[in-house]
Amino acid sequence: MALFFKRLAQSAPVISNAFRGQHQSSLGSFRLPIGSIAAVSGGISFYYYFSSPDVVHLDQINEEAGPKVALNPDKWIEFKLQDTARVSHNTQLFRFSFDPSAKLGLDVASCMLTRAPLGQNAEGKTKYVIRPYTPISDPDSKGYFDLLIKEYPEGKMSQHFASLKPGDVVEVKGPIEKLRYSPNMKKNIGMIAGGTGITPMLQVIEAILRNPDDKTQISLLYANVSPDDILLKQKLDILSASHPNLKVFYTVDNPSRTWRGGKGYISNDMVVKGLPGPGEDTLILVCGPPGMMKHISGDKAKDRSQGELTGILKELGYTEEMVYKF
Repeated sequence: MALFFKRLAQSAPVISNAFRGQHQSSLGSFRLPIGSIAAVSGGISFYYYFSSPDVVHLDQINEEAGPKVALNPDKWIEFKLQDTARVSHNTQLFRFSFDPSAKLGLDVASCMLTRAPLGQNAEGKTKYVIRPYTPISDPDSKGYFDLLIKEYPEGKMSQHFASLKPGDVVEVKGPIEKLRYSPNMKKNIGMIAGGTGITPMLQVIEAILRNPDDKTQISLLYANVSPDDILLKQKLDILSASHPNLKVFYTVDNPSRTWRGGKGYISNDMVVKGLPGPGEDTLILVCGPPGMMKHISGDKAKDRSQGELTGILKELGYTEEMVYKF
């Protein structure tokens, strides 16, 4: 337990107001640093069942020359749950361990697939639910990765995670590459995130801010149901206060009496005022639930390619080359 929190504390000095009180988890009462807590599941809004005679079974990582990589894009690998911590009424932190002499094998901004068995199908073969998640820890962390997972009443995978205890294992495959970020790839990057869709945005934000040679200007519009649902608000506020190239604007559907941010769904006016305008040196990243995606940019195609650009961004003159949907 001490090592678990020592590593969390070393990841950053930021302490969330949400964790200043005493919280209960499998670890007992504690105060939880959020330096490595970035977001939940990468905002990818789908899951699907998987049952195939060609299911790849777990294999050992090949011991070859060069750095070992914990993940494998072609095989399901077991990772052991090291510890958990309750973050909010419906969100938990999960730390999974692996050989500290290996690297995880994730790039910015990529994710991993997790799977859990759901019994058997009519043919007697194992049926799985498979769900993508974006780790919230630094991709260079040695020997562990962290997932922050929001529990949904009807979410088969999130309910599976909620049932896990330290020592249990989860099967993981990856990485699944999304946007391959490179420093200064665009002068201006605008971001529109909804709920758990903050994850890939934070991956890119932190990659930019920790590189003094990256001069990218970042603007984030972050939408949530209520102020209490805003993930990592304090962390984002501190990052924006200490980095002049990061601007953050929040909006919520159900504001509290003391709320001073935006109100309602992300609008044309919010985009015009908060994000860089259309241009060759502008990239807009979008990640959130299906309803938000449809409203802002249109969802991805059925084959998970980018699909047609629609919604607010098209109305405001952005082109498909200027928008990336996670």
